[in-house]
Amino acid sequence: MSSPDLVRIDKFLWAVRLFKTRSLATEACKKGRVQMGGLPVKSSRMVKKGDEISVKEPPIYRTYKVLDISEKRMSAKLTPGFIADITPADQLELLELTHLANKLNRQRGLGRPTKKDRREIDSFLDGDDEESDD
Repeated sequence: MSSPDLVRIDKFLWAVRLFKTRSLATEACKKGRVQMGGLPVKSSRMVKKGDEISVKEPPIYRTYKVLDISEKRMSAKLTPGFIADITPADQLELLELTHLANKLNRQRGLGRPTKKDRREIDSFLDGDDEESDD
């Protein structure tokens, strides 16, 4: 059996493991979090080899290039043969900085930091310098 030339975008995103379920991929399309050519797409949009897909991962869009088509879910080891992450390095750095900033900010209502939290905050703010008692 040969692989199809076209497949629905929600089915493809689920097959290459960008979304845990197909309904989550469909919902992301409905909410405008999936784009092709800078425009939001419906879940019924067909994808072919060579297409570029952008998926919103706040605060950036991760960009992927379609290398091959599949409509069946595959193991994580096989996904590099079907999709390539072509997100620019500066966008990935921005995403990493955002995750780091969110880690430092405590949500309201969680109470005071624990001793471990305080040590992690202090070591980050001091630049990982160990203080010595003289």
